[in-house]
Amino acid sequence: MPYMFLAFIAGAALSLQALINARLSAGIGGALWAAAVSFFVGGAGLLAVQLATRATWPSMERIAAIPYWVWLGGFLGALYVASVITSVPRLGNTSVFAWVIFGQLAASLLLDHFGVLATAPHPVNALRLTGAALVLGGAVMVLKA
Repeated sequence: MPYMFLAFIAGAALSLQALINARLSAGIGGALWAAAVSFFVGGAGLLAVQLATRATWPSMERIAAIPYWVWLGGFLGALYVASVITSVPRLGNTSVFAWVIFGQLAASLLLDHFGVLATAPHPVNALRLTGAALVLGGAVMVLKA
């Protein structure tokens, strides 16, 4: 139950973040600049928390041992933020997040089904597909409203 609440709070924060970043984009002159500023501010905030909590820094050996492709996670996060910033003023926050959720669900179904990145496979079944279809239907309805 605490993790469901945490996920709920994260989703709510993303909706607010999208509106704030869309306003930043309008003020600064573009979604890519707004995404860059957002990541810079977020990175500075995380660094401040790391310093305040005196978290242990990872060793260079540990960093060097990480596969090269894991660094793409930051780029994917930036792509997500820039895409949302671009879409919110045109579609509205609710429609954008309906499609974001459907995109997450569709990709997650495939990643789970094939056990991508060493996760245990969770095969697609009729119930999961029905749930995804309902979310898709909801995304279409929200967009048309």
